[in-house]
Amino acid sequence: QVQLVESGGELVQAGGSLRLSCVASGRTFSNYAMGWFRQAPGRERDFVAAISSSGATTSYADSVKGRFTISRDNAKNTVYLQMNSLNPEDTAVYYCAADFGWRIPAKMEVPTEWGSWGQGTQVTVSS
Repeated sequence: QVQLVESGGELVQAGGSLRLSCVASGRTFSNYAMGWFRQAPGRERDFVAAISSSGATTSYADSVKGRFTISRDNAKNTVYLQMNSLNPEDTAVYYCAADFGWRIPAKMEVPTEWGSWGQGTQVTVSS
């Protein structure tokens, strides 16, 4: 459907900030809802945030609400995840996901509800 490439993951100290980017290929990026998930070793892939195709609606997991911000620039085919006040529990591989349609999937927390995935980018937060 659409190819996604994440970038921006790196080692950062606790309390620091990081901005992840996800660039999508294709000519219909503005028709996709976008999301971010993360997965740590030995844990399941967990929902982080989602944004509607227009950017008008956003949703966040309770664990990141108030610290993370999802945004998108449809002219650049890019979705962002601004992460502030990072802590070691945020350490994980972060994945970008896309779903065709203007609305965020009703079951947004379920990975199989999303149609396309990037390869992931590693975020490591040191204590």
